[in-house]
Amino acid sequence: MPGHFEPLPGGGAAVALDDVEISIIRSLAVQLLELIGPGPAEDASDDPLAELFAEGPSEPPSDPVLKRLFPDAYGDPEGTPGPRAAEEQKAYSSEFRRYTENDLRAGKRDSALVVIRSLDALSPVDDGGAVLKLSPEESRQWLGALNDLRLAIGSRLEIADEEDTDLLYRLPDEDPRKPMVMAYLWLGGLQETLVTTLLP
Repeated sequence: MPGHFEPLPGGGAAVALDDVEISIIRSLAVQLLELIGPGPAEDASDDPLAELFAEGPSEPPSDPVLKRLFPDAYGDPEGTPGPRAAEEQKAYSSEFRRYTENDLRAGKRDSALVVIRSLDALSPVDDGGAVLKLSPEESRQWLGALNDLRLAIGSRLEIADEEDTDLLYRLPDEDPRKPMVMAYLWLGGLQETLVTTLLP
């Protein structure tokens, strides 16, 4: 179990984490929460339906990490569209963002909070660290949070494709990006083994 998730009988997953690993994941999840930001302010009328009809932003975020976490919904997969198509895609993306981004942000916040709370609830074992046990639902939320953390780190490292990832393996130890690269690769391993536990 050390270093990777294993399935639990009846569903869910477990992983043994040492104190440093717990601290790293928790710190990254807190940073992700801070980056995503708080939810929309409560409506002054205390209308329970107000949140359902609250509109989100219509423009993409300026931060490159948030842009990666909340990409435009419409784009030309074949390359650069013509001016008219680009305007249409921008308008469609803006409309889609306005009605979905608040919910997407709330979901990412919820998943990051599940990570933090489950780590905070761990009981240390004698030799340090702890065994994290997740229910099937917690496993899915952890999977979402791990994906978001990797997207955030990948964005900071300017990883666009598999070729960029291959270059990371060859970075010299003195490169200042090395700790972030190690976290990115380690979280990828955790994510991969967690996916495996969720497969039927």
